[in-house]
Order: sequence, then structure tokens, then C-alpha cells
Amino acid sequence: MVRSVAVLLWAQAFGLTAAQPAQLTLDPPWSPVFVEETVMLTCQGPPAAPRGPIAWYVNGDFWHKTESNQLLVSMEKPRSNSYQCQSPGSELSHPISLAFSNDWLVLQVPALAVLEGDLLPLRCRAWGNRDMSQVRFWRGRADITREPKQAELLLQAVQTSDSGRYHCTATVRHFLPSWKKSEEVLVTVQELFSAPVLSVGSSAEPLEGSNLTLSCVTRLSPLRPYITLRHLFYQDDAILAGPEDSPNYQVQAVGLADSGAYSCEVQTETASVRKRSAPIVIAVRRVPVSGVALEVQPLGGQLVQGERLVLSCSVAAGTGPISFSWHRQGRARALASSPRYEIAAARPSDGGQYHCVASNGLAVARSTGVHVTVMVPVAGATIAVQGTEPAVTAGESLNLSCSVQEGTAPVAFAWLHNGHQLDTASGPLLALESVESAHAGTYQCVASNQLNPQRVFKAHSQVLALSVTVQPYIVVAAGASASLLVLLAVIAALGWHLRRRRRAGAAGAKGRGRIPAAHPGSSAPPGLAGEDSATPEPEYSNVCPRAPGAGDVLYSTVTIKRRDKDGPARPSPVEQEPPVTYAVLPGPFRGAAAAAPGRLPSDSYENVPRP
Repeated sequence: MVRSVAVLLWAQAFGLTAAQPAQLTLDPPWSPVFVEETVMLTCQGPPAAPRGPIAWYVNGDFWHKTESNQLLVSMEKPRSNSYQCQSPGSELSHPISLAFSNDWLVLQVPALAVLEGDLLPLRCRAWGNRDMSQVRFWRGRADITREPKQAELLLQAVQTSDSGRYHCTATVRHFLPSWKKSEEVLVTVQELFSAPVLSVGSSAEPLEGSNLTLSCVTRLSPLRPYITLRHLFYQDDAILAGPEDSPNYQVQAVGLADSGAYSCEVQTETASVRKRSAPIVIAVRRVPVSGVALEVQPLGGQLVQGERLVLSCSVAAGTGPISFSWHRQGRARALASSPRYEIAAARPSDGGQYHCVASNGLAVARSTGVHVTVMVPVAGATIAVQGTEPAVTAGESLNLSCSVQEGTAPVAFAWLHNGHQLDTASGPLLALESVESAHAGTYQCVASNQLNPQRVFKAHSQVLALSVTVQPYIVVAAGASASLLVLLAVIAALGWHLRRRRRAGAAGAKGRGRIPAAHPGSSAPPGLAGEDSATPEPEYSNVCPRAPGAGDVLYSTVTIKRRDKDGPARPSPVEQEPPVTYAVLPGPFRGAAAAAPGRLPSDSYENVPRP
């Protein structure tokens, strides 16, 4: 960075001649510096000037003369001075301010003047070159830091808008790290050249066929009097000539195409500084209107219902008062009579072919047409069930349909199931064939249309909840009668009572050395059919050859075995007609210690009466 600054300073120094003031430079080229540091002042005169003693000035007053063109300066206390010099054959140099500081932190800027397009190096230094961290640069209250770890900041091609007060902050390591802030330094970026002014050699309303001469006038800074500038000339923002060295441009035999707004631009050879003049309107008299152009906003003439439509009509050439009129295909009368036609909230009926007509009394010109399309976004999406309610039984079919209240075609449809899009479903109809439990959940349709790929409109329907009923696991014996149910309840109660008695009898028989045996072929457990008992004993046996499924019909036979006091047991079969419908419910089953609710045991299907 120091090398770049040195090149900048020497370029500024040798840009002057004998007619210019002497050039004073500093090494190092910064201000402020710390007290007790040494700065070398160098006074450079014109190359052809005679050698001789150099006169030095401080704060406008003569200081002393030296035979050498260099002078060392140092201060023991904080101070700021203005230095100047004069060599033989030159005028007094421009003053340079050099400040000496004893602060912990300083922001160093170039001592020489900074002009537009120059590099502006900023340097943050700590007393005694102590280590710093978290270095930040500020312009006023704005943080302009780019790399916090860097102690230098280089601003490229500065402009006058970069002028202001700058300072830096950093954490300085001494005995203990502490945050420090430098004093503010005023940086003024001076103009390299003034803003150009475009002048017309004759009238701004030349006659058709006459010559038109334009001149671009600017003024260079005295600090850079010999810098090369380039000139450009524009008509309606289109380049007519340049960049070129000459500040003049001439139009031969002006005509219709030469009417318009003219301006010029001045720039450096590297184009780092560019300035443009204010435009001047040149109107060639007695030229008929031509080149009528129509502009539409939004671009392309495509907009959404309710948006603003703006049509603008302009002419490329033509003198005198120009009148405009607006027309739409299919409408006989003019829509408006101004260069701008606006519809605040467009409707579909506003679509169509538009054009404008311009006239200055000598000729009438019409623009090309532009087609305007007003689109209605899709809205009011509704989902409906076709054929049944949103509660179906597994195996049934269901159709869902989606419709919208409004929207310009084409309208696309998408379907969501539990918030996830169905890739296999598109269109306004969703057909669900042979519904399963997996089809249960929420359904929603999304309707969409678009003005262009960047403007897509969507409308979501209400959420529809679909429930699917699966048949429960039921064992059925058709046509149960209430009387049989009562009979079964009585038999169950008797069985429980007899079991209690047999247990008591078994205990007595054990004391007598005798245990009653069960009747051969009986399904009752031992002890239920004692030989002294005359009470009927119910016996149940299923005739289902497999594990019953949901909806099966189970035909059961109830056999009541009756034993006379001195005779064998006599079966008295009673057929259950009609069959009884049973739900598979929790209860005791023979051969299974326990059964889960709603399930049959896996090793037996023979019911035993519940106590």
C-alpha cells in the first residue's frame, strides 16, 4: 500500500511544470505521525528550473533556507503545522498539514490532497507499533471495515461523496489489552475536473438542413493541469461520438432524426472518473411527427385482475404541439387524449388490442398495436364427495371432485393426502377404488393457474376428513331367541351351584375313601357328573371345524344330560333353533387358561359356561 501511495504522490508531483507551484512531498506520506518520529520534507521544482537554495515556510511564515531540497522534521510534543516550500523558478507550493500525536491510537491518511479517482489508503497505528487486534475503520458512524484483522484499508477510485471524518478503533496490547479509539481525521476528496456543460453553437431549434455545433466545456483541477480527458456526445442516451480528445461535435444538415435530448460526458483515460452534462433538447423546426412508439406496463401487456395498467405513447421526432389519442380494437370512440393512459384496477373486459395516434397538425402517425391480457387468479377451490358421504366401509369406492369459483383457464389441480401430494392424482376428479384403511385421513385439493412461470397462483380447498370402517371380528349364529338366552343363563347358574356342591362332596368322599367319576363321553370336568346328582349338566360343543372368522355362522348344540337316582344318565338333546348370534367376547374357554378380549384361544373353540 505504501508503494501505491508513493506512486500517487510522484505522479501528482511531476504533473506540474515551471508555471506551477513547487511540489512538496512527505516521507512517510502520512499524517498524523507520533511525536519523536521523523518526517522528511522534499521540495521538487520544475525539471528545467535552475538549482538553488530552498525557502521553507511554516504556518504561512518564512522559516529558513536550505541548500538541500530535503528537510527533516520532528516534534517532541503534540502539534500540527502547515508546511510550504519554494524553489528557484517556481511559485510557493500548496500547503501541507502535518500533525504529531501522542495518543495510543492514530488513523493515518495521505498528507497530499486526494482527488476524484485516486486511491485512498487508511492506516491504523498504535503507539510504539504495539500489537493490535479487532481493528475497525469508520466514516462518521458508519463501519467501513472489510477485514477486521487488517490494520490498513484501501478505498478504490474515491469520489467527492467519500469525503468526511474518518477514525479507527482497535484493541491495543500494552500490559493489558484495552480498547482504543483514534481522533477523527477530516478527509476531503477534491474534484479532478468540473461537471461538463453542453453548449449549442447556434439555436437549440435549428432549421432543417442547417449545421448544429455542440461543445462540451469543463475545467481541470490546478493540481492536475495536464491530465488527458476524453469526451463523448449523446442523443437520447445513445452515443453519437467518442470517446475522443476534442470537446466539440458538429452535426451536418440536421433533419428529422436529429431532434432530441443532447448531452455530453467527460471521463479520464481509465474511466475512473466520469461526469455527464445536463441534457439540452434540440428541436428541428417544421418536421412532421413520426416514429410513434407505445410502451406498456407491466412489460408484455400481461397482468392480473386488479393490477394497474399503464400505456405510454411517445414520438421519435416531430415539432410543435403534439396531440395523442388512445384506441382499443372493437371500440369506435377514443379512450383518452393524453400521452399516458392508465387503468388503476384492470378487469378481464379491459383486455384486447391497443394502439395510440400522434399528430402535430402536419402529419398523423400511428403506433404498432400491443395486446393486453388480464388474468383472473384461481380462487374459491371447493372439494366435494360424489356418490356417498366421506365415511365408507372397506372395499367400497369413493370419488372426490374439486372445483373453483373463478380463475382464467387453464387451471391445474393437485391432491393432498394427509398433507402430502399424491403424485398419481391430477385433474379435478380423484377416484378411490376399493377403499382400504390406508385411504383414511385428510384430503385437500390445490387448484392453480399462472400468468407466467414466475407468477403462479394457488387456491387450497377445505380439508375433508375421510373415515374407513373395517368389519370387526365376529362369530355369528343367526336368529338367537330371548328364551334360549335365559335358559343358558339358568344353566350357567346351576353349573356354578353344582360345582360348589361337588367340591364339598369330593372332600367328604375323600374322607370315606371314594371320589365320584365323570360320565363317560361327557365334556364336563371330573366331579361335575357325580352319580348321586340328578341335576342337568349342560354341555357345549362347537361344530365349526376351524377357527371362526368375522361374519361366520356358528351352529351349536346344547345337550342336557339327566341322571336318575338309580339309573344311568339319559341325554336329552335340545337343538338351538334358530341359531344364536354371538360376539367373540372375553370369557373362559376349555383348554385355554385365558383368552385375550375379542379373540378366540388358539388351541380350543369349545365354550364352557361362565359361572
